[in-house]
Amino acid sequence: MAETALALTLRAPPCYSPPMQLPLQVPALTTALTVSQLAQRIRDALDTALDAVWVVGELSNFRVPASGHFYFSLKDTRSQIAAVMFRSANQLLPFRPEDGMEVIVRGRVGFYDVRGDLQLYVDTMEPRGLGSLQLALEQLKKRLAAEGLLAEARKRPLPFLPRAVGIVTALSGAAIHDLLVMLRARHPGVRIVIRPVRVQGKDAPPEIVCAIAELNRVSDVDVLIVGRGGGSLEDLWAFNDERVARAIAASRVPVVSAVGHESDVTIADLVADRRAPTPTAAAALVVPDRRELALWLQRTSLALHSAVRRQIQRHRDRLTAQARHLRDPRHALKALQLRVDELGERLLRAMAARLRSARQALRGGAERLNALSPLAVLERGYSIAHRQDDGSVVRDAASLRHGDRLRLRLARGSAGVRVEDTNTG
Repeated sequence: MAETALALTLRAPPCYSPPMQLPLQVPALTTALTVSQLAQRIRDALDTALDAVWVVGELSNFRVPASGHFYFSLKDTRSQIAAVMFRSANQLLPFRPEDGMEVIVRGRVGFYDVRGDLQLYVDTMEPRGLGSLQLALEQLKKRLAAEGLLAEARKRPLPFLPRAVGIVTALSGAAIHDLLVMLRARHPGVRIVIRPVRVQGKDAPPEIVCAIAELNRVSDVDVLIVGRGGGSLEDLWAFNDERVARAIAASRVPVVSAVGHESDVTIADLVADRRAPTPTAAAALVVPDRRELALWLQRTSLALHSAVRRQIQRHRDRLTAQARHLRDPRHALKALQLRVDELGERLLRAMAARLRSARQALRGGAERLNALSPLAVLERGYSIAHRQDDGSVVRDAASLRHGDRLRLRLARGSAGVRVEDTNTG
């Protein structure tokens, strides 16, 4: 490091005691400085003496205006100094500074002569105690957890036998080799769609995001494997990128993360539906072993056949038991036929008796009607007289006059007569 590394601790000035008043000695104008000249000298002195210093302190009053610059104060138990970190420098920070965070910064002490402000211009910042990458990782974990992206409840089960497996990784390296070897060994018939990407460096995250989106548009891809082989925290950092995490969470199909070795845990591992400790383990997760599947099918088939045989035997035994309690339906039919014959005979006897009774009643009624019939009266020698002009029955002799013509109704036939005289007594 070419710069001189200094740990700058600002201290408050000692208590001020006013000096004894002496007559003011005004120098000649040629030796007096203007304010601008004094400010320039202060700035030059600071640029020379404190052009590259390292300062440890606690962040305070941290703010980010629309310009994107970081404005804050660095303080310790006794002093503080205003500081600024311009956007061109803070864009490279992997973590987000916050109030109360202890940091170590490198910068230069400058003097802003327009307002007479002393300020620290920061170009590098590191968290104290915890590395910047680790701090950025913890901050992103908290943010994604607050949104529910790390919750187990939102994670989906993997398909039992996918039509196609999508792989997002680099074409070079051991990861793709291990994946292909394991996939072909376990299930040679499964289709594999590889979308090669860079897995390291600043261009890796956008490529991974794009690859996940592209494989989601392939209709028969039912599961994705996203990962790479092992490496340092910096090597794996693309899989700690927030953009990659959100792309995994938004995937249409379940995602298996296979980043690094078993001890490496990235944000992608936490967001993915399943985490595999290695690429080889990821391949074992997404497709069943063909041989194990064949054995399972064989065992299942035998178990099914055995269950069907037991079920058939249970039904056969139940049918046999029920058959013992059943009588020959022909016997029941004969009994019903005899019952029908018996009921038929009873019905005929009842109808005959009913007819005899009806005949007797009819005969009695006829005899009574005959006794009341006027014809029977006529049979006993009586007759009925009708007026010939209107046919009305003559009931009173007083209504007759001499010479009226009548017709007598006899038991058999009739006769015309004329009234000669009447007797009303």
